Amino acid sequence: APPGHGQEGGQDTSFRWQCVEQPIGKLLFRRFLEGAPQFAAAGALWAEIEAFEQCEDAEREEAAKRLRSRFFTPGGSEHCGFLSADATATPTG
Repeated sequence: APPGHGQEGGQDTSFRWQCVEQPIGKLLFRRFLEGAPQFAAAGALWAEIEAFEQCEDAEREEAAKRLRSRFFTPGGSEHCGFLSADATATPTG
């Protein structure tokens, strides 16, 4: 199937396709998150994760600590309490 189309040939309506892989969809969704007070922390987390993915290897450990304290720790400045314990667990290994 061509990009953006499901196996039956219909338009792909998945979140990943519309809000992550499509530049305009991604921009509009990010603006929606940033513009809604109840979703602003989720928008900030998304932006920080993308920045983290661009970090040099030497910077990653410190960047991960900042992410954990800001978004994953109760009482953090932008705590994302909607994330599961598995999503916020410190990776092992």
